[in-house]
Formats: sequence, structure tokens, C-alpha cells
Amino acid sequence: MTNFAFLEAEWPSLYEAAEKASNAVYPDPRTACFYARRALELVVQWMYKHDYTLLLPYQENLSALIHEPTFKKAAGEAIFNKARVIIRLGNQAVHSNSTVLLHDSLTAVSELFHISYWLARTYARKEKPEPGLSFNPEDLPKTTVPKQTIEQLQKLEASLREKDEKLSLILADKSAMDEELKRLRAEVAKAKEAAALLPDTHDYSEAETRKSLIDILLKEAGWPLDKAQDREFEVSGMPNEKGIGYVDYVLWGDDGKPLALVEAKRTTRDPRVGQQQAKLYANCLENQFGQRPVIFYSNGYETWIWDDSSYPPRQVQGFYKKPELELLIQRRSSRRPLSEAEINSSIVERYYQTRAIRRIGEAFEQDYDRKALVVMATGAGKTRTVIALCDLLMRCNWVKRVLFLADRVALVNQAVNAFKKHMPDSAPVNLVTEKDTEGRVFVSTYPTMMKQIEEMSNGQRRFGVGHFDLVIIDEAHRSVFKKYKAIFDYFDSLLVGLTATPKNEIERNTYSLFDLETGVPTDAYHLEEAVKDGFLVPPQAVSVPLKFQRQGINYDELSYEDKEQWDELEWDEDGEIPDRVEAEAVNKWLFNKDTVDKVLAHMMERGLKVAGGDRLGKTILFAKNQAHAEYVAERFNANYPHFKGEFARVITFKTEYAQSLIDNFSIKEKAPHIAISVDMLDTGIDVPEVVNLVFFKLVRSRTKFWQMVGRGTRLCPDLFEPGKDKQFFFLFDYCQNLEFFSQNPETTDGSLGDSLGTRLFKSRLELLSELDRKLADNDNGACADKSEIYGEPKTETEVRYSIAKMLNSEIASMNLDNFVVRPKRRLVEKYSRSEAWLKLSGEDLSELTHEVAGLPSQLQPEAEEAKRFDLLVLNLQLALLRAEPAFERLRNQVRDIAGLLEEKSAIPMVRDQMALILDVQTDEWWENVTTPMLETLRRRLRDLVKLIEKHRRKPIYTDFEDEMGSETNVELPGFSAAGDFDKFRAKTRAFLIEHQDQAVIHKLRICLLYTSPSPRDG
Repeated sequence: MTNFAFLEAEWPSLYEAAEKASNAVYPDPRTACFYARRALELVVQWMYKHDYTLLLPYQENLSALIHEPTFKKAAGEAIFNKARVIIRLGNQAVHSNSTVLLHDSLTAVSELFHISYWLARTYARKEKPEPGLSFNPEDLPKTTVPKQTIEQLQKLEASLREKDEKLSLILADKSAMDEELKRLRAEVAKAKEAAALLPDTHDYSEAETRKSLIDILLKEAGWPLDKAQDREFEVSGMPNEKGIGYVDYVLWGDDGKPLALVEAKRTTRDPRVGQQQAKLYANCLENQFGQRPVIFYSNGYETWIWDDSSYPPRQVQGFYKKPELELLIQRRSSRRPLSEAEINSSIVERYYQTRAIRRIGEAFEQDYDRKALVVMATGAGKTRTVIALCDLLMRCNWVKRVLFLADRVALVNQAVNAFKKHMPDSAPVNLVTEKDTEGRVFVSTYPTMMKQIEEMSNGQRRFGVGHFDLVIIDEAHRSVFKKYKAIFDYFDSLLVGLTATPKNEIERNTYSLFDLETGVPTDAYHLEEAVKDGFLVPPQAVSVPLKFQRQGINYDELSYEDKEQWDELEWDEDGEIPDRVEAEAVNKWLFNKDTVDKVLAHMMERGLKVAGGDRLGKTILFAKNQAHAEYVAERFNANYPHFKGEFARVITFKTEYAQSLIDNFSIKEKAPHIAISVDMLDTGIDVPEVVNLVFFKLVRSRTKFWQMVGRGTRLCPDLFEPGKDKQFFFLFDYCQNLEFFSQNPETTDGSLGDSLGTRLFKSRLELLSELDRKLADNDNGACADKSEIYGEPKTETEVRYSIAKMLNSEIASMNLDNFVVRPKRRLVEKYSRSEAWLKLSGEDLSELTHEVAGLPSQLQPEAEEAKRFDLLVLNLQLALLRAEPAFERLRNQVRDIAGLLEEKSAIPMVRDQMALILDVQTDEWWENVTTPMLETLRRRLRDLVKLIEKHRRKPIYTDFEDEMGSETNVELPGFSAAGDFDKFRAKTRAFLIEHQDQAVIHKLRICLLYTSPSPRDG
């Protein structure tokens, strides 16, 4: 008897593959998993070929096919999850050398049975399978067959791929469908409709599927689960009638002692309800084996870890690997008190650095915090501070592996060099260039780490959730917000943030990320303190007024010769000559030779000189954009040709081999001596020899301004001659930045904006909410379910349905295996179901807005122009429903776009919509306009807007005489300007008073810990 007999009549190829999988379950589990996945491929291919409601995704691999929203909607959550289990087991079988167990093959084939049953129940045109049909493992043959190797399976996989290519062509090319296929599709649709009328009473064993997903997560962490004692392990001593219990999973060490246990709960229950049961199991295992295991409890959506000897429970995104658990156990006895260990004075010797390390240690050791934030002035030695911290934590057995994250490759290189210099035994690894190297300290950019987390090798993630014991965030104020926060949520580690300017804004609250009270970092050391202590040098800020930069260029104010030049310029294609150029346009698209020449001459004359006063000292010139930077370099070479093009160089993100230029710039006697930069050198670059900063662009971000100022603050002894050190640096400002920040001490940077996709998602939610409110008021059936909307919407109910369907599809296309999506899995699965969108509560809208919006999806990418037009029309619809004044402005934007499209009437797809394009430009069309009318407009024109040519103003080069005013020295109002630290100072003062009798505090009071400055302390 076979479990798959019901397939043979209508799906012979599928039946054959399923039988091959069944026959191999006992003798060859690896081959069974391979054929189970192959059978699933045949199921999915058949569905896409015969079910006309399924839409092909932009990729046609098996994972993309099952994640396509129309497939997920047709199959439902239970079948989708079973398909995921089969894919993961099949991939492990073909691409991993780890042992494939009988449990795995049984799981794969039983899940295939349920999928096959659903397929036949839903689509069979003849006889349907019996509702009570169930999978019977006893029917599986136990005969011996030759086992196939991974290499053989990989060859077989390749050959099957070739056979599938013809089918893929048919799927992609709808015109290739013959009449027979159309007839089959009609029959399948009828069978599907008939099946939908009957209740599905089949037991799909969803609890077992969820447990299988936990199995897979454990195998990702390297747990083979290949012994009987790994599952349902019996323990005695439980407080129940029999006194025994069964632990869902026990993770064993090589010594036969339990390292961890996993308590699995149903998906409908909060996993934390199993916390006490798991603790009792841990007690039993500890009594039996003399070692207390680490506790995990999970429901498949959420996983919690509880090492109850060290920390309270906390949520994690997966399970620890064996070596990582062994370390946790070992540290219970080997971890030394941080407060008693010496800080390595060869790495740091300044009092504020050791103070910061001690305060981090107190937070970790005494307060049981797992996060710390250090605010330290740029140039005061943040990197060396955390290197000394790493050294201390490693020597005290708190940390084995460290991840140091920076947002630029140059900063990664700088950090790697610093670790090599000050902590060579840490074997630092640059993950940007060394992908497979092992070490104790890993340094990476954020995008590189995002990719590394997703990579699998031999069925396991190289970087599991417990891989790093400490994660360090360099320049936390710029790098930890929306885009990369997922990294810190993924790794279950201690977390230390470094910053010079923390934020107190809601959207970018650095403190909240570190679970700290606003204004109270773990430790702080400000720029004015560093200057006062002699560890940094101050700026001598000079404002130099340039007329064009500040006031723009007025034709009437030009000389006769300059007016002639103005009239001869080709300003635009229409030949129109303006009367004025605004200040914002100068150095954006209008480049004036005299303006640049005056700045360069002033810089060369007034800048600090080295080499006996014969050469301008190292200088960074901050330019407005790439074109501006290149023009400045061009004018410098024209004015100073004897430097042969080496003295001043453009160093931006567009510069090839920029790092080699940075390296040369960092060498005192080597060219270039002037670095012309756009953003790249604004932060993080450590060149103590810099003595001139030239602000040739407008800056309005307070954080960025002070980071740029920080490029000049580092000490540099003997810079000018032996015994003559760097005492200050010049800050030349030609764009009124100094006046702005002097007069606006409370300036903030604004919130971190959402991506275009996130804004679209949130705007659609807003529109949905507004429509629900209006339709509810009108009792117009806002929540009515519709099986499909064809054509254009006629009513607001139809608009509401189409918007809900769009959002539902986006969520349904999210990959649950993506580490960014995984923590939100419960919500993603909830809103992947179409019925969740029939009526949205306030709580639903809040979850969607704050938890789901912004998660990556696998929808086919669309043109940016189309998405921006969608957003414009969405805002227009919202303004219409809310009767907002913005409606008129948004309407005019749409009319302008229609006018530009009218000019493209020669293009057939534009010509097809010309009637609407012309109507939209009339007042009559907008009288009594409705939400459905705007939705029709959006649908018809969104794919056309990309045809509108972007108006790029060509650069204009002029030589009008500019005016440079007299220099003015500007006193900056305090250096830190990074936030209100009164709370921090109050907290510190209270601490010092409370501990004033301690020897260390006494020494601080009499300044015995004050040490001499050191030039390079990156």
C-alpha cells in the first residue's frame, strides 16, 4: 500500500517523484529529502501552469515561487509552511555535508503527503481523496537500496533543471498556450470552485510543521538532533503526579552533560508561558547531571534565552551553537570580576578613557546591563578606549569574539590597523576584504555584515545569533538608526556604542537604543574638556564673506563686461535669460571662476604653513558636490601649475582608489596636501597633521558640523619644527556656517526620513483608514469581502479593496527566512492572510505602521518614477478625503505631469491615454473629482511617468567678479553642543559624593591620574 496512490491518475509525474521519496525514507534519508523537494517543485510548477490566478514572480526559483503572494493566498499558511520545511530539508540534503536523519526524511515525506492531499482535494477534476485520509509511516518500504552521494544528487538536480526549462518558457510566454491548456485551466478553475464550497476537515498536523521549523533553526546552529536523547528526553523530579516530564529538546555537550534545553510551545501561545516549565526541567537536568543547562523556550515565532545564573530572560532570533553554549557554561566559573582587573596602560593612559572603561564594566557587572553608550569628543581616543575595553573583557573571560562596525570602508581599515597596533593577538579580520578568515575581532561595514548574516555554508549560518560576545558601534549617532538596527537585534551580545553627538529626538534617539535615560550616557567626555585638559587643540574660526555665496548673483549689480558675458551664456534650451541666480545655485550648477579663485588664494595665503613656512599644511576643503570638487581642483591646478596636479586632489566616494589617496594624505611629507572632499572625509578620518579646514559648502546639520570640526582637533607634536607643536587649527568658513551655529545653538538635524517604499506603505494604510471611516459613516459596506476586482474601481469600496489587496500582497511576499523579517514573523503571517484586511482596528493599524512597514519584501521591483507618482496620488486622495488645503498644490503637480506627458504623444502607450491626459489638465475634470477617479488616474498614468525626461540643468561656468569681505573671528558657543548633559553631570556628581572615601576617587580629586597628552589616539 502506498501513501500517494491518490495522485497516480491525474499526476503521474508527481506520483513517481513522491514514490521515489517514499521508497528512500528508511534506506537513504538524503535521497528521500531530495525527491520530496523535487515532488514539491512538480506541484508548484503544475499549479502555475494550470491555475490562472497565480502570477509568476520576478525570479522562478522554488523559494520565490512559493513566496509569491498569489501562491500564498491560494495555498494558505499551513501548506506554505510545509513547503518551506521541504525546501529547507531538500537544500540541506543536496548542499550540506551534515548527516540527514531518518527523522528528516520522515518529516519531508509526511509534509509532502499533506501538500499532495491539498493539491488533489483542491484541483482534482475526477475523484477526490477521502477526507479522513492520513499519512501512515508503516506503509513506507524498508528495503535496502544503494545510497546516493551528494555529488550524484547534485548532478541529478542539474539534469532535472534542464528538463524544467521548457516548462518555464511556457509559463513565461502566455502566447504559447494552446487551446488544450486553456481548456484544462477552465476545468481546473471549476474543480477549485467546487472544492472551495466544501469544508476542509483534513488534519494537516500544523503543530508538527511548527516543530519541524524549530528543528531547522536548530540545525542552522549546527545541532544535528540525530540521537534519541535529543528529543522528548525523560526527566524525573517534576512536580506532577508521576514525577516525570519530557523535555522537547536537549542540546548536549561532548562530555554528555546538557548545555541547553528547548521548550517548544504552540504558535497560538506566548512562549513565555513555558518559562516556569522550562526552569523545572532545568532543575531536573541539573540534579541528574550536575550541570545547569541554558534555557530556551520558543513557539516558532519567538525564541527566548534564559541563562538564569547570569541574566533575566531576553528574546533572541535563533539558537546558540555548541561552542557558544560551552562558553556560556564555562564563564559561570571562569569569568573574573572586571572591577579587580587592571586596564592595559600601554593601550590607554588618559584618565577619562580608564573612567569610561570602568563605567562600562560597572554597567555590565553590577547593573547587569548588556548595553553601554560612550560619548567622547572626536579625536579624544574612542577607538583606543574600546580596544582597551576589548582587552579587559577578553582577559577576564567575558568576551571571546568581537564585532566592530563602521559605516565606511576607510573607517574599517583604520580600525583594523588600530587593533593590529594595540592588540595584535586579537587577529583582527577585515570582513570587507577577508570573507573567510577567522579571528577574534571582526571589523565590517554595515552592508557587508547584512549580507554575511544571510549567507549559509554547509547548512549553517556562519554568523549565528551567538557568534559575537560584544558588538561595537562606531559613530553611533549616524549608523544605528532604521537601516541597520536589525544587525543589533540579530546578535545576542553585549553592545557598546561610540559617539560624539548623541541625539534626543524621537526618531533618532540614540539613548533609547541603549536603554538609557535621555541625556545620561554611560560615560561622557566633551570637546571643551579635552581642549582644557590639553588632549585636543581648539579651532580658530574665521568667517570670510563671499557675496555670491551669501546673496546670489543679480544681473543689475554686475559690471558692464560681466553683463555682456551674462547675455552670451546659454542658460537653458528655451533661450530664456534669467535676471538673477540664487545663492543655492552657486556651486550647484553655476560655477564661478573668480569665486573659487578668491577662496583658493585666501586659503593659500592665510592657511597655516609647515616646512619652515614654505608649504600649506594638511588641509581639507569641504565641497558642495562632485562637480564642485572637480572644478575646485581644476582651478587650483590652473592657478598653481608648478605643483603638477599632485598638491590638491579630489577624494570622494566616486574617486577610484580613494583609500590610497587617503593613505598618502595621512603621511606628513607626502602629497596630496589638500584633500577636496564631498562627505567622505567629513567624519572619522584621523590625520593629526590637518591644520586647515575650509568650509566651501552650506552645512545645517549640527552633528555633521561638529564632526567636520573634529577633523582638525587632534594633537600633533613637532609639526612645525622640533619642539613647536600644533596649538590650534584654522577653520575658514565661506558660507556663513559659523554665524548660523553661533546664533542657533539648539539646532537639530531633523528626523531620519522613511524610504520611498515605507512612505508608500504608510500612506496606503492612511488611505485605508480614511476610507474605512468614511464608509462606516455612510454605512456603505467598507468591510465587504470581494473575491476579485476586475477593471477600474467605480466606488470607494472598490478602491478600499484594491488598496488592502496591494498591502496584503506586499506582506505576503516577505521572506520569513530573512533575518530582518524573522523577528516580526507573527505579524507578517497574520497580515499575509487576506481575511485580516476585511476590517482593521486601531491596534492593527498601529502594528502595521510601526512593526511591519519597512520590512523587505520580494515583490518585483518597480520604477522609482512610478512609485513617486503613486505617492503623489495617494497624498492627493488623502487631501481630498480630509478636505485639506494641500489638495490644490498636489492637483497642480498632477496637471503639470499630464502636461509633460502630452508632449510625448508620439509614443503609442502615451497616445492610448491621451484623452485622460488632456482631461486632467482641464478645470472641468477636477470638479467633483472622486477617490475612484484619482485611483483610475494613478493606474493609467503610473507606468508612463518614467517616459518624462528628467530636466537636468546643464552646468554653467562663469567668470563674474565676486566680492570677498573682511575676515571675522567667530567664537563658537562651547564645543560639545551635542545635547543637554546636565542629568549626566548630576548623576556623576552624586556618584563621586557617595564614593568620596574610596582611594580611586581621592586620587581623582587631587589630580594624580592626570597624564601627559599623546598625539595619535584614534
